[in-house]
Amino acid sequence: MTNIHVVQRSLTPLAILLFALPLAAQNQVRILQSNAAGDRVHIIDPVTNKVVGEIPGIEAAHGITASPDASRIYVSNEADDTLDVADATTLKVIKKIPLSGRPNNIAISPDGRRVYVGIRQAVGNNPGVADVIDTASLSKVKSIRTEGPVHNIYVTPDGKNVVAGDATDNGYVSVLDTQTDAPAWSVKLDHSIRPMAISKNPDGSTRSLFVQIGNFNGFVVVDFKTRKEVARIELPKLAPGRIPLITGSAESHGLAVTADQKTLMVCSRLNNALYSYSLPDLKILGTANLSGRGAAWITLTPDGKRAYVADPVGNSTLVVDIPTMKEVAKIPVGQVPKRNHTMVIPARASNN
Repeated sequence: MTNIHVVQRSLTPLAILLFALPLAAQNQVRILQSNAAGDRVHIIDPVTNKVVGEIPGIEAAHGITASPDASRIYVSNEADDTLDVADATTLKVIKKIPLSGRPNNIAISPDGRRVYVGIRQAVGNNPGVADVIDTASLSKVKSIRTEGPVHNIYVTPDGKNVVAGDATDNGYVSVLDTQTDAPAWSVKLDHSIRPMAISKNPDGSTRSLFVQIGNFNGFVVVDFKTRKEVARIELPKLAPGRIPLITGSAESHGLAVTADQKTLMVCSRLNNALYSYSLPDLKILGTANLSGRGAAWITLTPDGKRAYVADPVGNSTLVVDIPTMKEVAKIPVGQVPKRNHTMVIPARASNN
């Protein structure tokens, strides 16, 4: 029987601040969870699976990421059409950067110098854009044309490209060049682009894009070198006795590749389940049937042992042990949790 622990949250402001401070001279990990219908971001300690901090004052948070040095947390704010910047120690918003329009997902370059924001609407004569934020000046420096309004956006592991997904049924994946801040190429998948994940070759170059589309309960594989779709994988059918959770609305939503590039993790809202596939051959390895009400977004711990799955209907973040594919915790968070992100706090010399 799966042992599920419901974690209650009751922290004083002082306790929240103390938990946010650097605690040890070794890498620490925090899971950042945005909440689309709330006004704050929740910070989870994956060691205890407890909420150890909150960033208040960000209404309708969508995308979320952190600087490589873990000094700042960036959140797209759909209520104000801004990119909100929070100090990771004080958990206070220090800057609200105006954007070209309503933002959705965001991504940061590996060197931390740029944040790319997907804009979920046409801008001027462009069918869509990705806003480019300079993190030194904390200002928007450019908007790059995309083939449609952007719902999901990612930076390739080598930092050379930005991958932006079209929110319309045209279904373009636009690939942008980060050296020139210009469009590079695109591929049309004929359905609205949902979450994506990216795998890399041993030399660090981009190998494959894994793309969830429309109401397809599965994912598409795009070969980055040939710029073509090479496979379309449907997720397993439900086991006897299990009932579909939703129909007709982003049935598969949430993807992640483990850091060792050996496993692809795939959420199914329809099946209320998390699946693991081997890479690069895409053979199914395991299934975690979840206790929530719809698996919609996912982030992984750096060691690839735990998955944190946002359940926007159940207002919780579900924790799955990847080696056993068992749910091990359910963490109450805010209203309609959406994107989540793994923040690694680099080791610092002890002051003691």
